[in-house]
Order: sequence, then C-alpha cells, then structure tokens
Amino acid sequence: MDISALTNVSSNVIQSAVENNQAAQTKDESFDSIFSNALQMVNETNDYQNSAESAEIQFALGESTSTHDLLIAQEKANIALSYTVAVRDKVLDAYKEIMNMQI
Repeated sequence: MDISALTNVSSNVIQSAVENNQAAQTKDESFDSIFSNALQMVNETNDYQNSAESAEIQFALGESTSTHDLLIAQEKANIALSYTVAVRDKVLDAYKEIMNMQI
C-alpha cells in the first residue's frame, strides 16, 4: 500500500507508518540475512519432518488414535518440503543462469 500521497497528517501513528514505509523501501537485504533466512527455512522443514515422523510412531504404537492429527502433521511436512525444494530449484536455476553469462 502506497501511503506517500498522504500530506498534512496530524496522527502520530500515520506519520510513523509513513516513516516505516520509506525506511522499508530503502532497506536492502544483505546476502548474510538472505542466507540465514534460507537456513531457518531448512531448519523449520526439518522440524516439521521430525514432528510428522513422531506422530507416525505414536500412531503406530497406539499412543495416539487421532488420524486427523497424523494427517495434519504429514501435510505440514509435505508442504514445507515441497516449498523448500521449489526454492532450492529456483536458486540453482539462478546460479546456472549467472554462470552462463558471458563477460
């Protein structure tokens, strides 16, 4: 939402929103922050995989009888893994494209 057209604003909340919007537009992300976010995403995917495996073991041992909880844990893990693989594929495609550039 572009709020740069607001002028003569007297509310402190709106003025701080304008300042935050301008600061967010000028902020550039460094490679370190992007890489740490990617690692965090991989760790979250691993956590989802581990919780799904734990739910499967609990269901197999009879400790849990809820098939809904098992299915939810498995779907969360599946979606997270699919998203992680899609991001990885895009990163590899970008790397290949950069490597094929002629100087």
